[in-house]
Amino acid sequence: MRRKKTLITLLLAGGTLIALALVIVALAVNGVVTPQQGLLLLVALFGMYIGFGVLIAVYRLVAKLE
Repeated sequence: MRRKKTLITLLLAGGTLIALALVIVALAVNGVVTPQQGLLLLVALFGMYIGFGVLIAVYRLVAKLE
């Protein structure tokens, strides 16, 4: 059961990343934002996912120490 729950969590996180990236690309294609702004938004989105992933991993490691 734990493995299935982990898989579902990973799929949801990956799905939201892809969905938000597609929204940003659509905004850039339709001219709502410039292509440079769209690229900056994609880089920021990816950075936030990496940053929060590291934060969660550190939190879990610290929780195991206590």
